Amino acid sequence: MKLHQLRYLAAVAQSGLNITAAAHKLHTSQPGVSKQIKLLEDELGFQIFVREGRNLARITPAGQQVIERAVRILQEASAIRSLSTELRDEGKGSLSIGTTHTQARYVLPDVIREFRGRYPQVRLNLHQGTSEQIAEMVASDRIDCAIATGSEHLFSDLTLLPCYRWHRTVIVPKGHPLADGGRLTIKALAAYPLITYTFSFTGPSSLHEAFARASLSPNVADAARRHTAKQGFAERIEIIHGDVSELQQLISIERRNDIDALAAVSVANTYFSGHPGRRIDDFFGTLQTLFPNRIMFICDYYGRLGKIHEEPERFQRTLMHDLAQLVSGQGVPPPDLTAWQTIYDRTACTLIEAFESEHDGIRRFLHIIQL
Repeated sequence: MKLHQLRYLAAVAQSGLNITAAAHKLHTSQPGVSKQIKLLEDELGFQIFVREGRNLARITPAGQQVIERAVRILQEASAIRSLSTELRDEGKGSLSIGTTHTQARYVLPDVIREFRGRYPQVRLNLHQGTSEQIAEMVASDRIDCAIATGSEHLFSDLTLLPCYRWHRTVIVPKGHPLADGGRLTIKALAAYPLITYTFSFTGPSSLHEAFARASLSPNVADAARRHTAKQGFAERIEIIHGDVSELQQLISIERRNDIDALAAVSVANTYFSGHPGRRIDDFFGTLQTLFPNRIMFICDYYGRLGKIHEEPERFQRTLMHDLAQLVSGQGVPPPDLTAWQTIYDRTACTLIEAFESEHDGIRRFLHIIQL
């Protein structure tokens, strides 16, 4: 078994079982790819693909396991090469950080901007989640460091470095009894329902601990996040930021088997950018390999550069946005459902339903497909 055979195998799977596309991606010939895959199947003693004539129709159950392991081996081989680069030069490599939404949205942007200025060649991966999800990322060695709020009990095996402390502020409408200018007490707060941020779904909360010290309980209004926790939705939803090629490392095989559906937002930013290693066909091919036959939700907007002469005044905002995307090195999505349908047909995805809306000169869509 050769490493290049696994590389050919992964490329075919990620190209929607299109050997020609895989050969083009690998800068080799189609017969060469077919021959190496057949040699690999002969060595293993079973078929990786089901064939219909000269075409590959689908992946066998045994082949699915082989492909998953092959992708993992190739990623590890790439990681070894990256490790060599990182050890030789600290200004290159990658850094993966797990953090909460609040930190990622309000605290880290300035820090990340300065970090990128100092280390422009270091690839920074930011993964968001609850404190429990971040602790799971740490345990599975998916991140290099964690930035979380509270929940120290979840990180007992790590070295904890405090950055700053939260200070809560009470906000009430004008004319509210608590706005009379008197000294605010825990007892006074306990008399009113509170809307507050909870940092995790389990474990202690500094807010509840403050009330407990006064032998009181806060009257916290039932909010969406608390409701999802009660219903068990929180454990079933995971938000991942990164390239689709990283999913093999970010989500274990056991976890992938439990996933019923996926959702992708702003796919065009990367997979229509013209980058030779990031094509929309590869995007769907990778997902089909990792999550065969799953339902997927795709949310984005329809680009206008493909229809620049049609109603340019009406879609002026979209055109300006498309141009900004191109200048920044990002991609522009296809202009309509017909163009997307061509992609789905080419990658053997099934469009189940399409929802479209227009607001302020931008046409947005939600497509439900089966991989």
